[in-house]
This record gives sequence, C-alpha cells and structure tokens, in this order.
Amino acid sequence: MADKTQKYDDNAPGAYYVDNTCIDCDACRQIAPDNFQRNEEGGYSYLFKQPENDQETQLCKEAMEGCPVEAIGSDGE
Repeated sequence: MADKTQKYDDNAPGAYYVDNTCIDCDACRQIAPDNFQRNEEGGYSYLFKQPENDQETQLCKEAMEGCPVEAIGSDGE
C-alpha cells in the first residue's frame, strides 16, 4: 500500500499520488497518460495532474489497482 508520508513532491496536490516505492515500470503512464508522467532525472512516475472527470478518475483507479508495487495511493480528498 502506498504511503502518503513518502509521496514524491512532484505529485499534483489532491487525492492521488505516487510514493517512493515506484519502480518506474511505466504501467500507470500507459493506463492514464493524461495524469501520470515520468521524472526523467529521478527515474520514477508521479501524478502531474489530478483527475478532472469520471473517465480520468476511473483510469487513475485502474493505474492504482494495476501498480505492481502498490506505489500509487489515494487519500480520498
């Protein structure tokens, strides 16, 4: 389970986030490319834009559920 105390500073403020257990597998960027990006220097993904509609929310949930190391979390804000 993702730990919001360990989330990357790059994450956009809001419910969804990526923490420091990300292994840069690219799954979230493939599932929800409008919301996740790669930090090239750090070699990890982060949420650059919180979901703005139902479709983006659903894709972020899918990315969270599909993350192999459970690095994506949602604190329900």
